[in-house]
Amino acid sequence: MSDQPSEGTVWPESGLADEDFSPSWVDDDRPRIPRVAAEREALAAYLEYYRATVQMKCRGLTPQQARARSMPPSTMSLHGLVRHLAGVERWWFQQNFERRDVPFLFFTADDPDLDFDPPADADFEADLQAWHAECEVSREIVAAHRLDDTARPLDWHEDVDLRWLVLRMIAEYAQHCGHIDLLREGIDGRTGA
Repeated sequence: MSDQPSEGTVWPESGLADEDFSPSWVDDDRPRIPRVAAEREALAAYLEYYRATVQMKCRGLTPQQARARSMPPSTMSLHGLVRHLAGVERWWFQQNFERRDVPFLFFTADDPDLDFDPPADADFEADLQAWHAECEVSREIVAAHRLDDTARPLDWHEDVDLRWLVLRMIAEYAQHCGHIDLLREGIDGRTGA
């Protein structure tokens, strides 16, 4: 059963019609966020929803389209955002929360902007797969800990709990999903929430 009335219907309580709402992404296959859920389930659902939004908005693009900096003067691209989010997943969950000794992704001392500014030979599909792999490791880390478990991020002077970290990641993805919406619209005109 859908939350939406059939096309052309006016909603009985608000009096609004379909055209009063944001357009929907035609092939939206993101997981539905539960409307009533326990804390862990709700946090995980929101994070997965935003991860699925990134995947959905990158679907069907050529490597050249993914590299397009479609909203001048910004130098952001979908390819760069995917690389950035892969690095952010690794940074927060592996390098900070579990203090794993793993190398940085898409970052060197000589070129700290390798995430947002992919080199000419960067492969969009390979970088999408790297992002998927980092998300999977992050899911495993979240599953292995309680929300109240704490860690001290690198170079910080206070602890954070896993709850804070998941909320931090939800905020990171929400911010960048807004960028992704604009970039995708600039590439091929597609819009939709």
